[in-house]
Amino acid sequence: MRLGVLDIGSNTGHLLVVDAYRGAAPMPASSYKEPLRLAEHLEKGSVTERGVDALTEFVGHALELADDKGCEEIFSFATSAVRDADNCDEVLAHVHKRTGVQIRVLPGEDEARLTFLAVRRWFGWSSGRLAVFDIGGGSLEVAGGDDESPDVAWSLPLGAGRLTREHFAEGPLSDKALARLRKQIRTSIAHDAGTLLRGGAPDHAVATSKTFRSLARICGAAASSEGPLVRRILPAAGLEEWIPKLLAMDLDDIADLPGVSGNRAHQVVAGALVASAVMDIFDLHELEICPWALREGVILDRLDQLSALG
Repeated sequence: MRLGVLDIGSNTGHLLVVDAYRGAAPMPASSYKEPLRLAEHLEKGSVTERGVDALTEFVGHALELADDKGCEEIFSFATSAVRDADNCDEVLAHVHKRTGVQIRVLPGEDEARLTFLAVRRWFGWSSGRLAVFDIGGGSLEVAGGDDESPDVAWSLPLGAGRLTREHFAEGPLSDKALARLRKQIRTSIAHDAGTLLRGGAPDHAVATSKTFRSLARICGAAASSEGPLVRRILPAAGLEEWIPKLLAMDLDDIADLPGVSGNRAHQVVAGALVASAVMDIFDLHELEICPWALREGVILDRLDQLSALG
């Protein structure tokens, strides 16, 4: 069956159309995305009118594309930027009224759980105990476990877009401000780190989504053009060497780095600080990049539901 997944992220709106069958990997058929930057369209805790209009226009176009591509079902969900907005209900009501699309807000724990499911299916049981990390625009998701459902899963407000908006809006930070931000990030991650570590060291530590992919590419990982089956690694040592360089670079120079899109260049430094903290606090010398993430987890979860119904 052909399914559409409409992902309203903190950075990007993305419609992924796939051909999905029980017992087979979902095969992408079409993709449409726009850089909504909802995490940056927040004023006093609410999504701005400009942000709401951009979101509504995107959903309308995505719905037309999904219909054109013959989708039987469309699953629409929003993550951190909409989830944490004071006017969340009003934003979703406006989109529904204008487009007819009912967007579900994913709790952070569900976001981590579904991403974990996608990673488990990609790497399989031979990976043993998994630890999975995902830096989005608005939040960091952490999950770990031995099965298809994680033993622990949680979300932290440490997304690359959020931190950029809150700390880098006026440009580069002073050494003192950078030290304060670094401490804030690491304290937040360390607070619940024991819940993951109590289950034992992971056999396989994995990262998903754009921020980690970009950092891995900067550190020498293969380009996306080489396909999803190429093993890609983000090394802790390589990242630590790059952070001082990134801090000294202007946005144009960062945007010219391999794997960095122009609309996300301003978030790379914040993302690197979070990735470095994750690897240090959980004592990981590297993270393997998984090409599947939340969208694939949503699809796989839906296929599991259909299978259970017979």
